[in-house]
Amino acid sequence: MSIGRFVGGVGALIRSSSDNKYLLLKRSSEKDFGSGVWECVTGRVDQGEGFEDALHREVYEELGVRVRVEFIIGTTHFYRGAPVPENELIGVVYGCSLDDPQAIRISAEHSEHRWVTVQDTAALLVDADPSTQWVLRVIERAEALQRLSPPELLGFSSETGFELG
Repeated sequence: MSIGRFVGGVGALIRSSSDNKYLLLKRSSEKDFGSGVWECVTGRVDQGEGFEDALHREVYEELGVRVRVEFIIGTTHFYRGAPVPENELIGVVYGCSLDDPQAIRISAEHSEHRWVTVQDTAALLVDADPSTQWVLRVIERAEALQRLSPPELLGFSSETGFELG
């Protein structure tokens, strides 16, 4: 297999500080990929941009707010469509928080939003295609990481960020 190129991506799972619910967004029917699917904020990393810079830009573009980055939920590798090199992405999914959940203003990329618990998410996705249920796994993992991580580590990560350069 030849060495190719891939696109970097970010995801922001946003938790409301006031009630610990997570923000889900329904992709607009106008989207070329994944229309109607529930997701968190997602987007691509632009050339010359770091992952955290891309995360903040994407959140602001899609919601009009600034969030606190608290921890990394995990990494992902997937194809946005057919498994061909031009559709290949690697990404980092971050756990973020927002103090004022009423402040969000969704962009045209999404048709609907909901603040949900893990149980709400499972019920919302019960009839969804299994390949679109990744957001439930992300929320479950975020819950476990928050529960298992020492508060000092979460505070350090939130204050210093994750970019090493």
